[in-house]
Amino acid sequence: MITEKRGKVTKGLGGLYEIRIAEDGAISRLSCRAKGNLKRDEEKLLIGDDVVVTIDDETPDGVVISSILERRNALIRPPLANLDYLFIVFAAAKPQPVIETVDKLIAIAVHNGITPVIVITKSDLQGDAAEEYAAIYKLAGFSTFITSSEVGEGIASLASYIKNEVNSGKTAAFAGASGVGKSTLMNALFPSLALATSEISRKIERGRHTTRHVEIFDIENTADTGLLADTPGFSLIDFARFDFFSLDELIPTFPELVSYVGKCRYADCAHVGEGEDECAVAKAAAEGKIAPTRLESYRSIYRVLKDKTSY
Repeated sequence: MITEKRGKVTKGLGGLYEIRIAEDGAISRLSCRAKGNLKRDEEKLLIGDDVVVTIDDETPDGVVISSILERRNALIRPPLANLDYLFIVFAAAKPQPVIETVDKLIAIAVHNGITPVIVITKSDLQGDAAEEYAAIYKLAGFSTFITSSEVGEGIASLASYIKNEVNSGKTAAFAGASGVGKSTLMNALFPSLALATSEISRKIERGRHTTRHVEIFDIENTADTGLLADTPGFSLIDFARFDFFSLDELIPTFPELVSYVGKCRYADCAHVGEGEDECAVAKAAAEGKIAPTRLESYRSIYRVLKDKTSY
């Protein structure tokens, strides 16, 4: 007898995938492999994919992922599909944040229709810096949280946000550079996850890659729970190497810039080298309506994408 079930890929190691199946108000899981065509690069399975599993009771090892259902979105880094929220995590200190990397993650999320949420960790180390970083992203209109897993600051507020927003099968991921305390934060939010954590290297102020693969967890033990993904840390998002989006698609990924487009002196203004007398975006940044670091990140990505189009 052959049957089919729909489920979500929540983990994959060594060619074996864990599939979460929500059926009749209950959650079950099974492990299986994928059909050969789903292993090729152009059709490769991603964690978060909604799939069809075919079960043949009369065949040994007769459980196989037979097809991938249509994706709402798919990310290169972190490698995930069908996300609703991306919690972008960086530390106030140790390691020092690379704001351009944060802004690249935000841009990628916005382009893919994913709601970015900014989470600043380790506020107990640099409280003033945490407030300054938070002001940048609040000004840009993003939900922003200042947290400290060490002293508990912001944990209850962030947990409440997740409970209210990430539910009924919605999927969120925590992503950020190595050593920012991502897994520690997730443990503080949801102790039942018991994720592995490790210390920062004192020499280079980077964390060891505690999380070595992407895995999705149930937030609560109910059929209508939200889902939460932990992802490996990273240090680089390379717009030159990977095609996250095109130059023409850049402006909408910085939502706070959009209202100033079309108000510059010249219709073809790129908002890159022009002064505030000519560029409405530059003027808004000079007046404190746009954070200067956000404009610099936009300009940096613009230059990379511009170079790619000229090849």
